[in-house]
Amino acid sequence: MKKLALLILFVSLSFHSLAAQSVTSLLKSGTQPQAPSSASTDPLGRETPSGTVLGFLKAAQDGNERTAADYLQMSAARRQSQGPGMAGKMKVLMDNAFVGNLRRFTRSEGNPDYGTSDQQTIGVFSTRDADVPVVLVRVTDPNAGKIWLFSADTLSKVPELYDYVEAHLVENKLPQSLVRNVFLGMPLWQWLALFIAIPVAFAIGWAVVLLLAIPHRLWLKFRNRPNLHSYSRISKPLLVSCSALAHRIIAAYLGLPLLPRLYYYRTIGVLISIGFFWFLLRVTGLTMQRLRMHAISGGRIGTGTLMVLAERLLTALVAVAAVLAILAILGFNLTTVLAGLGIGGIAIAFAAQKTLENLFGGISVLADEVIRVGDYCRFGDRSGTVEDISLRSTRVRTDARTELSIPNGTLATMSIENFTRRDKILFNPVLAIRVETTGDQLRYLLAEIRRMLYEHPKVESDNASIRFANFDTSALRLEISGYVLTSDANEFAAIREDLLLRIIDIVEKSGSGFAFPSQTVYFSRDSGIDKEKAGAAKQQVQQWRDQHKLPFPDFAPADKSAFRGSIAYPEPESATAGNQRLP
Repeated sequence: MKKLALLILFVSLSFHSLAAQSVTSLLKSGTQPQAPSSASTDPLGRETPSGTVLGFLKAAQDGNERTAADYLQMSAARRQSQGPGMAGKMKVLMDNAFVGNLRRFTRSEGNPDYGTSDQQTIGVFSTRDADVPVVLVRVTDPNAGKIWLFSADTLSKVPELYDYVEAHLVENKLPQSLVRNVFLGMPLWQWLALFIAIPVAFAIGWAVVLLLAIPHRLWLKFRNRPNLHSYSRISKPLLVSCSALAHRIIAAYLGLPLLPRLYYYRTIGVLISIGFFWFLLRVTGLTMQRLRMHAISGGRIGTGTLMVLAERLLTALVAVAAVLAILAILGFNLTTVLAGLGIGGIAIAFAAQKTLENLFGGISVLADEVIRVGDYCRFGDRSGTVEDISLRSTRVRTDARTELSIPNGTLATMSIENFTRRDKILFNPVLAIRVETTGDQLRYLLAEIRRMLYEHPKVESDNASIRFANFDTSALRLEISGYVLTSDANEFAAIREDLLLRIIDIVEKSGSGFAFPSQTVYFSRDSGIDKEKAGAAKQQVQQWRDQHKLPFPDFAPADKSAFRGSIAYPEPESATAGNQRLP
């Protein structure tokens, strides 16, 4: 509570003193673009309706009633004799009875919705009996050019309105020591009232925060969810905004002088904006955190990483919006600021093309989830394991244990082969069998190897095949094609080894052998093909013919179903057989 009070006092005094030093410059930084500096020749800042009003209030607040009289439409003689008194009464009315929005009148020609280019109704003097329009007229001054003044018609009603307002001022019922002592344009009693209102506003804000927590708790109870204390993280921003708003409502009943009232409204507006955008930052962080955890729990690591990027971008946007909103509340011209931001953004975009290319490339990679951390991939002619995916580049640990950094812009256009995403691995060896192998031996080889592929529990039998493919100069080519049911490279190597060993046994059993890319010179002592085994193979093929079960071009579907998974893998003699379970 003390910190909040000190903050309000500090900001209020800072803005008040700043405005008191350069009211004219603040007036020219409105929400609309102003005329060139060559047209601004009036030292009193009367080129715009709002400039006239604030300049009058500043002069009257500083006690310069003769200067304040220069803002009134009066003859020179009358201004000399009656001007200071009329300015004093006008100041009382502006402080206690004026209702209007000066932000609407920041252009030199005025606002077409509230009059003409020569006459503007900027507000009213509100009393219990009636509302009297406050009119400004545009006249030509021989020294200052076209300027705005309080109209003579409005001034004619000031004495009567002043008497009415003076009779109903609450200051008449207060100790004169609190009324006469003025600090920064406000009586001492109003300062005391503002400070007393701070703990009251704080209590009101705290009560509102507690009341807003009730629906949140009921919702959690209805959804049967635990209270994760997320509301406590947004309660402080809500407390700041609600307390500032409550203090603003209380201050509306104190009748603050118009000029200090403008500074006070700006201060409170800044505090409300700070609380509001602080609240947005907290809500954004909580929302993106929950979305990130939901994505990661669902296995979408890339989406979870994108949530981090989205949170940072949203945080930056909220911060920029907060700065622009505060500048607008303080009365600065945002047109120039936004134009500067646009030109600066274009310049940055040209200067940081590669950075932006890598940024959007990283977003593309993360959004598509082409790769994830831990995936083993081939990038062009390099292979390795992905260790990190950042917004600028992707780091890969290569097979040589070196670290490869690839810019995301390049990665987004590169062909990437992801080995980790394989659901099965291709087994595709080519066998070179000796050319003197007989047809029946070859049929025996094809049938037995085909049967072995169907029987093996780690081979996808639906797509497994072996075919006699071609004649070479020194060999008969047999092509094997099939998928091993694993995605692990080490397990695939073990299964491939088992399959190749079984093929060697089948080739040896057929009585043939493997050919080599060389010329063979046969001597009389070379026994050549094993006739006994060749005869056995020929007898087996003849038996298949007699039984009408010759497995060409393939085994019968019933036989294939019977073969499936009948091989014991690993073999019973294997050291790991006890740790494996057949499917």
